[in-house]
Amino acid sequence: MATHLFSRYRISLLRTLKPNHHASNSPIRSISGTSFLSQLATESTDHETSDHQSGSTPLPPNPATGSPLYQENWRSPIPSSPSSSQSLVPMGFLNQAPAPRIRAISETLDMNSLLNMFADWTASQRWSEMKQLFEFWVRSLDKNGKPNKPDVNLYNHYLRANLMMGASPSDMLDLVALMDDFSLAPNTASYNIVLKAMHQARETEAAQKLLNRMLMSGKEESVPDDESYDVVIELLFLTGNNDEAMKLMDLALKSGYMLSTTAFSECVRSCVAKGRTDTLVSIIERCKALDRNKSLCPSWILCTYMAEVAVQEDNSKLAFYAFEFMFKWITRGEMAWPLVLLSVDEGLVVSALATAARTCNPTLVDGSWMILKRSLRGKKAPNPASYIAKINAYASLGNLQKAFIALHEFENAYADSEKEVVEEILSPFTSLYPLVVACSKKGFETLDEVYFQLETLSQGETPYKSVAALNCIILGCANTWDLDRAYQTFDAISASFGLTPNIDSYNALIYAFGKVKKTFEATRVYEHLVSVGVKPDARTYSLLVDAHLINRDPKSALTVIDDMINAGFEPTKETLKKVRRRCVREIDYENNDHVESLAKKFEIRMGSENRRNMLFNLDYSRGRA
Repeated sequence: MATHLFSRYRISLLRTLKPNHHASNSPIRSISGTSFLSQLATESTDHETSDHQSGSTPLPPNPATGSPLYQENWRSPIPSSPSSSQSLVPMGFLNQAPAPRIRAISETLDMNSLLNMFADWTASQRWSEMKQLFEFWVRSLDKNGKPNKPDVNLYNHYLRANLMMGASPSDMLDLVALMDDFSLAPNTASYNIVLKAMHQARETEAAQKLLNRMLMSGKEESVPDDESYDVVIELLFLTGNNDEAMKLMDLALKSGYMLSTTAFSECVRSCVAKGRTDTLVSIIERCKALDRNKSLCPSWILCTYMAEVAVQEDNSKLAFYAFEFMFKWITRGEMAWPLVLLSVDEGLVVSALATAARTCNPTLVDGSWMILKRSLRGKKAPNPASYIAKINAYASLGNLQKAFIALHEFENAYADSEKEVVEEILSPFTSLYPLVVACSKKGFETLDEVYFQLETLSQGETPYKSVAALNCIILGCANTWDLDRAYQTFDAISASFGLTPNIDSYNALIYAFGKVKKTFEATRVYEHLVSVGVKPDARTYSLLVDAHLINRDPKSALTVIDDMINAGFEPTKETLKKVRRRCVREIDYENNDHVESLAKKFEIRMGSENRRNMLFNLDYSRGRA
């Protein structure tokens, strides 16, 4: 049947090429194997007639003489133009319509030549011509007179042409089924082209069934490869089937397949948007475990988004992986030409350091600081907030040695700043308070250890002496009600280290005396700092107020507040509430009125303390019901 169809097609082709013949009973015979060449007779010249009559045949003209016969096509009466005089293709063939021309080409090419032509046409995206040529070629005969038979690779070119022309998945499946007519079995590349058609049509269920069919076929030539998994995974993420996509990605990773950057990025985007940070961490770890997937890296914007979500979720591992990906991008940008200088937002690094402190992750601390230094490229020092976050992170981890090393770097970086600014950012009551807590975590044991380390560093080749570090020890001693160690450390600032105590040193000592109800000694410390020319700050007066309130003396506390106002400071709402609370409990209405007048003067809304008073007025003398 197929031979009969080919014979009919060949007869119709010959009729097309010879339109002047008339229907007759004589059989049609092919004159030449190249049927596209014109076979029309031409009129002979007088010279040729005379030579024929004389019985001698002249030689062709010498090509070296530049005969005009070599400058025109002797088969065509139309002289060739200069642009086409050197062409090997007849002018009449070039003037044909695309379909007849492609039909003629199909009868002259073997399979290898057709593959080479398809390769060229793929580069130029001539999909329609590729499709037509293949369909004409399979209906033509080869040089042996047998029907042309494609192989799998050639048929895959035909499938790709149909895909690029917008064929539907059902049409693509029908084309794959037609491979049986040529005794061909579809391979992995064939199924991948069909999967891409399903991806374009968003047919998720069909793509999953086809992938399962490839897995269950048991044939080596049609086993799914990296591209098969990538197409289906991307389709599942695109259609919102995240759970199915995760399962398929897990299967691909377990089987050792390599994921594409697109599929990996879609996974990251989906997990981050859904808040599935732990799942994303496990997938990243599995990718890092395989050598083929170690190079996977999402885009810079996606890395930043991933780091922000990780910080909000307190997922220190995911934050570290995000910074690791960003470090790769920075390295690539510095190696590229022209340079692409990428930098991490310093606020994001500060948030990551805070996350590391809350989750006790030393790896995130080191990674965050490394990428920050790489982003700054030595052009400027990190902001004070970055140094403070690093110190607090190491303090939360209990690594006091690295915490004080970071404090030393901080002081060196801002050594040229104003004294007031340095004292404010290095205050043990605010920014360095986590370090104070870490120093007093184990009581005098940790405090003595830190003190002796600082004393040893002060006597080294490059001595390190820091008033801020000693202030942390003084305040740590005060937190443990160890007045003796606090006083000895304060005295050692000038005696052993040769430094001058600052206002935070005096405030820490006042706080230490106030904790043990030694209000008189705390007042003496205040008088001493004023006498040596140290200017007290608002915290100094607040600590003195607290020392008087501990001794249930609201009148003296209000006197300190008046001195505070005269010095140019305003009392805080918390300080006034403390004084009012003590006045109420001591039934001191006169001083209570004074507190209310101060609140009105500074426009402070005190509010009520009904809930606190309920607890204070509970009668514990009644028996249980």
